[in-house]
Amino acid sequence: MTSTRRWPQGGLALLLSLTLAACNKVPTADDADEHGHTAATEATRAANASILSELDFNDRQDFVDAERGLIARDPMLRVLRITEEGSSTVWDMPSYDFIKGEAPDSVNPSLWRQAQLNNIHGIFKVRDGVYQLRGYDISNMTIIEGQTGWIVVDPLTSKETAARAIAFARQHLGNKPIVAVIFTHSHVDHFGGVLGIVTAEQARQQKLRVIAPSGFMEEATSENVLAGVTMLRRSMYMYGKNLPHSPRGHIDTGLGKGTAYGTIGILAPTELITETGQELTIDGLRFVFQNTPASEAPAEMTFYSPDMKAFFGAELASHTLHNLYTLRGAKVRDALKWTGYLEEAINLFGEAEVYIGGHHWPVWGKERVRALLETQRDTFKFIHDQTLHLALQGFTPREIAEQVKLPASLNKVFSSRGYYGTVAHNTKAVYQYYFGWYDANPSNLNPLPPEASAKKYVEFMGGADAVLAKAQKSVDDGEYRWAAEILNHLVFAEPDHAQAKALLAKTYDQLGYQSESAPWRDAYLSGANELRHGKPEKVVDMSSTVELLRNTPMPRFFEAMAARLKADKAEGKALRVNFVLTDSGERYALEVKNSVLHHRVGSDPKATATLKLTRDIYLKMITGKAGINNTLLSDDLQIEGSKLDLASFFSLFHQPDGRFNIIVP
Repeated sequence: MTSTRRWPQGGLALLLSLTLAACNKVPTADDADEHGHTAATEATRAANASILSELDFNDRQDFVDAERGLIARDPMLRVLRITEEGSSTVWDMPSYDFIKGEAPDSVNPSLWRQAQLNNIHGIFKVRDGVYQLRGYDISNMTIIEGQTGWIVVDPLTSKETAARAIAFARQHLGNKPIVAVIFTHSHVDHFGGVLGIVTAEQARQQKLRVIAPSGFMEEATSENVLAGVTMLRRSMYMYGKNLPHSPRGHIDTGLGKGTAYGTIGILAPTELITETGQELTIDGLRFVFQNTPASEAPAEMTFYSPDMKAFFGAELASHTLHNLYTLRGAKVRDALKWTGYLEEAINLFGEAEVYIGGHHWPVWGKERVRALLETQRDTFKFIHDQTLHLALQGFTPREIAEQVKLPASLNKVFSSRGYYGTVAHNTKAVYQYYFGWYDANPSNLNPLPPEASAKKYVEFMGGADAVLAKAQKSVDDGEYRWAAEILNHLVFAEPDHAQAKALLAKTYDQLGYQSESAPWRDAYLSGANELRHGKPEKVVDMSSTVELLRNTPMPRFFEAMAARLKADKAEGKALRVNFVLTDSGERYALEVKNSVLHHRVGSDPKATATLKLTRDIYLKMITGKAGINNTLLSDDLQIEGSKLDLASFFSLFHQPDGRFNIIVP
């Protein structure tokens, strides 16, 4: 059978445009809400009730800390993105107002507690000269008062939310100039909003200090350009982008409320932190840096202020177990290095009297800061060591994930609970880091693809009706993990089977309701939502990324272009073209040979065509603001040599738009 997991064909466009189309509707149960999500079953209610006896919900210290230092809440914290095409909601904090009181049956009580904590938002005084804005994004923005102005740490994901946050800060703290920006790491929620607090022109004119870890620009741009299409589609599941904010929908991400889908920008660093112990004086304040690459991000750092006795830990430690592997997809993280960095921080910055992270609320008191760092250290170390302990005995990733359980001394600590990352997935990440995807079982060397194997499973189990009946019994018995596995085979074998899709959607509902991990919950419920309603029709406007792309080195685009080459169409072809950016003078030679695209700096005298254009026109082309066919015929660019060869060259590349299926073939 021909798979429907195919990309629409296109020309030069290199990035995603997440245009999502609807498909056949699935009937919903009588007890479903307006979006189709079913009620919690008796099995789910029992599973969630058991959590109440497992943890000490009378411990309110986190709530005390989360409220500490509150200066003001931002009333009606809704943020819009305004474009020529209209407006869209970037952030909507009031949509989470329903998260009050006891957990409903459809939410794991432990996750509900985390969601309540992340609902506490506004501007907070952490200590003299340090302020934090929480609830404007999944991440925090921190402001440090220097001698003449503000040092802004991690200016959120989007220009719109960052602008709202900095305006609120000025309303309550005064209108001080921004003298420096610190990016703690290369994930977009910690730098993407920078142009909301300062324009690129202001940064140049003021010679703004922009401080980041070594490798920041390479990692920040490569991840989004090379793998952004798939990551964004997957992140819609991970963060529940298209779910309603409701007791049966999205309630939190574990790290914060949600992600801001607004305009993304970046500023190139003026100073890089290359080694631990490196010191900088910024606006009269002394900072000591710790370089922590390959921890939570490929490029990451923390820093300590001896003057304030404050440790700014980025995502080295959080009020949740973090990911060694993230559901959106990313490079697997090194658990042993992460553990080592935590130990190093304890030894280097043991005098810290407050811990300030990139997410969640601070921790005060030398002993409590140390306890948080030690607990996080030991949690990662336990997962790492016990995974290897079992792997060395021949256990496979799925077996290890079932066996590794945190000891009570760690498991009962809220900051080690799996609100974002999970023990099960982190064990698999450790295994993957050392051994890769193969579990050594020969049956897994070359298995059939999902659609083909699904048809065989269903045939072997007696056909669709028999599978559906057996799956229904499993659902009735509360065996949702098993039911999901079996029903997934049935849906992949018969994607138009409405009853199978409806039962699988109900199963995903229950698995989501029981999940302590917010990404697990959102993934299950997103799957249920798409089974019922199809893929959403909303388009993510790629023009929102243009400022990030302006600062992306051209080789990143050519690397992304190489991944979009249609190898079958390129077979037997040998084409050479030159690519010239007229405003910067950059020259590149592109060659297709052996169904592979290569790029080299400089011009190729054997090229049969040369394309000359400005970077601005190029960005309009790849963000969909200018069509390739129309642009090639316009005066906005120049073509030297064979237009036919140039058109033939670009016809070999497709335009991924993120419309691939996930829960159906």
